[in-house]
Amino acid sequence: VQLQASGGGLVPPGGSLRLSCVASGSGFSIIGMGWARQAPGKQREIVAAINQWGSTNYPSSVKGRFTISRDNAKKTSYLQMNNLKPEDTGVYFCNVRVSMSGRTEDYWGRGTLVTVSS
Repeated sequence: VQLQASGGGLVPPGGSLRLSCVASGSGFSIIGMGWARQAPGKQREIVAAINQWGSTNYPSSVKGRFTISRDNAKKTSYLQMNNLKPEDTGVYFCNVRVSMSGRTEDYWGRGTLVTVSS
């Protein structure tokens, strides 16, 4: 399983970005998808998750501003980020939880940088 994240960049406070994450490979089925971020000097923080039934979960720091969605046919997740704040700056990593050969495994992508600054 390989993940390719894209969509990061520089955006002013109050702006929006949409991140995408495409999973590739074969022999697996996707159970859950998610996004996490890591700011310099801080631990990685989960910011959005969506399960196989479409239920979503967000921490209070981004709830109401971030929206995760998925396209199962394209093996892709999206993270729509609105009203971005400087504290949203960090490297954003996408994640998938897959079922493969009777096992459940987690995979992470390399990350895409989001910078919120004027």
